[in-house]
Amino acid sequence: MLQMVESATCNYKYFELKTLTLCGKKHSEGVFMMRKISKYLFFWALGGALYYTFEILFRGFSHWSMYVLGGICFVFFYIQGESMGWQEPVWKQTLRCTVFVTAGEFITGIIVNKWLHYSVWDYSQMPLQVFGQICVPFSLIFGCLSLFGSYFGGFLSYFLYREERPKIILSQKRRQS
Repeated sequence: MLQMVESATCNYKYFELKTLTLCGKKHSEGVFMMRKISKYLFFWALGGALYYTFEILFRGFSHWSMYVLGGICFVFFYIQGESMGWQEPVWKQTLRCTVFVTAGEFITGIIVNKWLHYSVWDYSQMPLQVFGQICVPFSLIFGCLSLFGSYFGGFLSYFLYREERPKIILSQKRRQS
């Protein structure tokens, strides 16, 4: 935000850009937002590439929609940990990420497989499946991947962007009344 400021000690006017402190240095608000956007784009591209590669290794093929969904999920893994200050137990973060991934897979599956008829995957032969788009066994696999992805994203932000180091908390201690 650009605002006109008059100096109290000098008789001149100057423009001051709102500043934010990041890594001990003052930056303009625009630099701060660009840094955040570039970090999220990097995490999206990395998450998409990792998931696409994971599918190629284990299924032998993949689809561009899996790259997009993998990237979105990886960004979510990081944001959910960061927004809670890495203070929540691992099981809560894993549960939140598993629900997000499963919902994302269901929505993507309905669009890609049912609506557009690309037939990228079909879980109709799997136990505990819904419309052939999601199933409990793969949700459990995605839960394990999200546990890794959540902390991998956190440690990447710590090493690459000098942000807070993620804490791995196995359980919360109960407060005594």
